[in-house]
Amino acid sequence: MLLIFAGALIYITVYFTYGKYLRDRMVKISDVDVPSKRLYDGVDFIPANKYVLFGHHFASIAGAAPIVGSAIAIAWGWLPAILWIWFGNIIIGAVHAKKKYKQ
Repeated sequence: MLLIFAGALIYITVYFTYGKYLRDRMVKISDVDVPSKRLYDGVDFIPANKYVLFGHHFASIAGAAPIVGSAIAIAWGWLPAILWIWFGNIIIGAVHAKKKYKQ
């Protein structure tokens, strides 16, 4: 349980600090509509359901962690594996920083 709470605390803290830093200072996101809304044509550009999109992003971020983390655990123990899962997801997931889109 301690590992679960530690991981949740790390992810929540990083989401509101590192993610916001990347969004505001590095990426400099503007208020322009996303291409799927701006170029909507009903064929190639269609806005995705936010729950489906979240599932795709989550699968992309978390997909390698169980595989690589387990391989690291076999060689070096559980601590490097859990650190890989936590911080690897943070670094990989940073490209998915939350953006405030126009509605």
